[in-house]
Amino acid sequence: MIVSLTPNTTLDLTVFVPALATNTTIRATRAYHSMGGKPTDAAWVLGRMGVGSLALGLAAGAVGEKVKRMLEELGVTIDFIEVGGETRINTVIIDEATGEHTTITTASMTVEPAHLAALRERYQAALPSASVVITGGSLPPGMTPAFYADAIELAHAHAVPVIFDAAEPNLSAGLAARPSFIKPNEHELSALVGRKLKSDAELYEAGREIRARFGTQVIITRGKDGALALLKNRSYRIPPIAVEVSSPAGAGDAVLAGLAHALHHDTPLEDGLRLGIAAATAVCLQPGTAAYDLADMERFLPQVELTSYP
Repeated sequence: MIVSLTPNTTLDLTVFVPALATNTTIRATRAYHSMGGKPTDAAWVLGRMGVGSLALGLAAGAVGEKVKRMLEELGVTIDFIEVGGETRINTVIIDEATGEHTTITTASMTVEPAHLAALRERYQAALPSASVVITGGSLPPGMTPAFYADAIELAHAHAVPVIFDAAEPNLSAGLAARPSFIKPNEHELSALVGRKLKSDAELYEAGREIRARFGTQVIITRGKDGALALLKNRSYRIPPIAVEVSSPAGAGDAVLAGLAHALHHDTPLEDGLRLGIAAATAVCLQPGTAAYDLADMERFLPQVELTSYP
């Protein structure tokens, strides 16, 4: 069973505007509601492939209920702890004139120690049946980065591989617990190591240091520049597939889904990388976060190239 653990469940509102400006009223040309939150995004991507999973996490209010319904519609089993406040909405603004996207996020859930204890208990109960855990993302008020270290250590105790995706300071806290995989983008990896990483060579060296120090396999997504994958004893550069991007939001989360698919089905990690990159490319064609068309993913799958690196 694939388990996603999402402390900060999210609904994304993607809004397209002719041009982003301040001190004025802007009339959107299009708007879409879609899934948000890295692990729940991955569960949503897997659900569209017909692969079920168990989604654990925290949720609140009417927005939380909508997130649950969206996941259930794709065959995801839901087990969320109800907390106070309201599940957050991320507003993703796409500037059609420049192609740039801006995300405005809010923190509105109220998390108490009893909620965290209940979530930990349910997570522990799920681990004996888990084939892989996907976790990461931001944390709501009331939680600290130590949550991720604990979650990863609990999975280790059951010999369950963990795919972890977060930004600082959560990334370094979780990495200390030695997850099986991390999937930072180039900006998140730069923040982790404390210096700007620009080239494949610089990113590879940083990933190699992490792999050597923590035993963690590193997948680095680079947007329009493709990806790098540092597995246990081999590394790859994955060139991008040229497409006209509608919105890149959630593309990296599709890579999480591809890796989880391979681990769950005990197939080569290379197959999971190909599936994840194909799904990520398909996500870029759609306006909503982590939304994609299966036919697009299948069309891109044979186009994904893994070349040995360096």
